[in-house]
Amino acid sequence: MKTVYLVRHAKAEGQEASAPLTEIGKEQAEKLVDFFKNKKVERIYSSPFIRAVDTIVPTANQKGIKVIEDTRLSERVLCGYQLENWQEGLKQSFDDFDMIFEGGECNADGMKRAVSILEEVLESEDHHIVLVSHGNMTVLLLRYFNDSFGFDQLMEMINPDVFEVVVSSEQTVLNRIWDEQI
Repeated sequence: MKTVYLVRHAKAEGQEASAPLTEIGKEQAEKLVDFFKNKKVERIYSSPFIRAVDTIVPTANQKGIKVIEDTRLSERVLCGYQLENWQEGLKQSFDDFDMIFEGGECNADGMKRAVSILEEVLESEDHHIVLVSHGNMTVLLLRYFNDSFGFDQLMEMINPDVFEVVVSSEQTVLNRIWDEQI
């Protein structure tokens, strides 16, 4: 049996790779330490984006685990320019997984990244794994286990958010386990 925790990063100051956590985001990262305190964690992978790494480093430090940065967990770039109605464009990209805006990545390619890291961790010797990513990529990671995840679920997610996926030979159980009141 494997338990995979999918974590969307805490509140950040922006969308670029170098965007740091806000003061609230830093507090949320500390709350994740308490959240994971009594949960077994053997390995932690994170998007290399600053906001993702800084979300999980306090937990990793408390657990004595090194964070492994993996570009497969990086956020999907919707397009390479300022899209006037980005939410509509994002919705379109979920309606058509192969649709791509200039300078962007389609959801189909993002899904390939998600599948590659998930298959790797599911085949590994580790049984309790944390993957830290971003909204769009977290939805694609979740979609691997339940194909009903898409645009609407992305719009319902918060920062941070945590999902637990328990995989056994009999079944896969997926639950949202983060309570924003924590």
